[in-house]
Amino acid sequence: MTTIGIILGTTRPGRVGPQIAEWIAKTASTREDADFELVDIADYNLPLFDEPRSPRMGNYEHDHTRAWAAKIAELDGFVFVTPEYNRSIPAALKNAIDFIYNEWNHKAAGFVGYGSNVSGARAIDHLRHIAGAVQLAAVHTQVHLSLQTDFEEFATFTPAERHETALQHMLTEVIRTTEAFAPLRHA
Repeated sequence: MTTIGIILGTTRPGRVGPQIAEWIAKTASTREDADFELVDIADYNLPLFDEPRSPRMGNYEHDHTRAWAAKIAELDGFVFVTPEYNRSIPAALKNAIDFIYNEWNHKAAGFVGYGSNVSGARAIDHLRHIAGAVQLAAVHTQVHLSLQTDFEEFATFTPAERHETALQHMLTEVIRTTEAFAPLRHA
């Protein structure tokens, strides 16, 4: 069965991203067309990119890179959960993406962003460009969450009901696109 990784894209102490990732996982658990797995980049303790060779070569020197690459390789597609930091994605997420290359190729990616002014829209826009560079296919539907309206006191996630519909549409697109790319991944 298709397995979709829910990538938690921030490592900051006090982050609210885990609440969002858990909401996605809970919503996704009602589906029968794929399995879902929460992947927290904080669990991989990746330093700033320290591989001596290009990730395209796939010849990783460090254990932390090999562990990260193995996890991403076993997943068929992704939902990225990203806050917006200074009009972009967190450095930890960019770093995690940059560590590897081939493991991302020919898979689908959906995006859930959150932030203050534009609900993570600029972060998702940047992440779409980055995804394309590692041959991830970005799906159309994305979910934008506002720290002002979808969180109580900016801390407790209380999503509006409309986000559930958008999330389900995005998950369907990620699964269908992931399945369409399967022959390329297995070639």
